[in-house]
Amino acid sequence: MLLFREFAGSAALSLLALGLLFSVPNRADAEQITLRLHHFNSPKAIAHRLFLQPWADEIEMKSKGRVKIQVFPAMQLGGRPSDLYGQARDGVVDVIWTIPGYTPGRFPLTEVFELPFLAGNATAASQALTEFHQKWMRDEYTDTHPLVFHSTAPTHVHTVGKQIRVLEDFEGMKIRTPSRVGAETLGALGAVPVGMPVPAVYEALSRGVVEGTAIPWTIMRPFRLHEVTNYHTEVSLSRVLFVMTMNKRRYEELPPDVKAIIDGSTGIALAKRLGQVWDDDEKPGRTIAVERGQPILSLSEAERQRWQEKTRTVIDGWVEKVDALGYDGQALLADAKRLLAKYSADRQ
Repeated sequence: MLLFREFAGSAALSLLALGLLFSVPNRADAEQITLRLHHFNSPKAIAHRLFLQPWADEIEMKSKGRVKIQVFPAMQLGGRPSDLYGQARDGVVDVIWTIPGYTPGRFPLTEVFELPFLAGNATAASQALTEFHQKWMRDEYTDTHPLVFHSTAPTHVHTVGKQIRVLEDFEGMKIRTPSRVGAETLGALGAVPVGMPVPAVYEALSRGVVEGTAIPWTIMRPFRLHEVTNYHTEVSLSRVLFVMTMNKRRYEELPPDVKAIIDGSTGIALAKRLGQVWDDDEKPGRTIAVERGQPILSLSEAERQRWQEKTRTVIDGWVEKVDALGYDGQALLADAKRLLAKYSADRQ
């Protein structure tokens, strides 16, 4: 009888322990998840205020506090803007937001949306770029897990000492650019391109290191570039592209429900929202120049065609480069234009 009681007691304890084992959530699923998001922009810029910090807060809310994303602006975790993609790839940080063009030659297919005089505002270009990635660009980002691509509105030319009215005004002028394609475009127009990240532009303009910059209105405002430029030429020359991407291993190790939250808060729906944010911020950026009494010139159609003709070599060069990599450059260019037209039509 005593033996039976001991056995029964032991069995009860075993069943209790087994029940507790199955009632406790998986530790990996229940524990707090902290992700570090690193970017180069100012805390005052719309990228931080209206996108990255609100997105981090959205993930925390949707996960009911289980996922905490710490956002570090202005390269607070060290390195240069050109290091950001490598930081995500190597696991130095978990998530980064950057400009692909800051690492020249690393993303040749992405460059198609930087080519001069492609139509489309930020909302259209952001969606087009995101869909283009799904179809063509996956091989360029296999070492990270891209979350969203997006774009600014088209860039204009902002100068210090004189207004750019015609092609000949570019001759010998040092103009800042963020990327390889931007440099080739300015070079084709007769300027001397100078590559640098946007946080360095204010000082470069104020000290005469460069004499102008090709940038959208929206980026002028947070970096106070109206203070160091005097003339503006609206030309819709190119655009600046962005990617937010995540360390691949870190993403793959996330619990399925957390992955679902992140996936549902990124992709083409987020790209559309971001494009609209950047489009909406163009007017306030332009208004500052108007209020300061700075001349704003819009190119005539005849002069615009001259610029387009001069920059055709940039497009041809990109097609040749992509062909040499084993792709059909003309097909990719045609598809980029088709997607820009598709998403531009959606806004009408």
